Amino acid sequence: MSFKYTANTLKKMEQLFEEANFTIRFEKGNFNSGYCILEDRRVAVINKFLDMEGRINALLEILPTIDVKEEELSTEMQKWYKQLQSINPGSNTSVQSEIEL
Repeated sequence: MSFKYTANTLKKMEQLFEEANFTIRFEKGNFNSGYCILEDRRVAVINKFLDMEGRINALLEILPTIDVKEEELSTEMQKWYKQLQSINPGSNTSVQSEIEL
């Protein structure tokens, strides 16, 4: 299994959030963690100055905190979402060896 910090991975993460009825916006702001979540509006605002790896990591941090209804996801996204869930967010292991694109 491999996970690469590429534009394709970022696009796939954005698609996952879109299918989960969550809007992602890349905006300027002073976010301590690099992102802000507006739960009532289902919007995640990510610091636009983050590089691609930072954006992907921010989305990975947000994912466990939002309510994703797996039945609303496409089959491909359901599979990928389950792989993302298998990552232990508290560990410092490399994400590259834990997820398959």
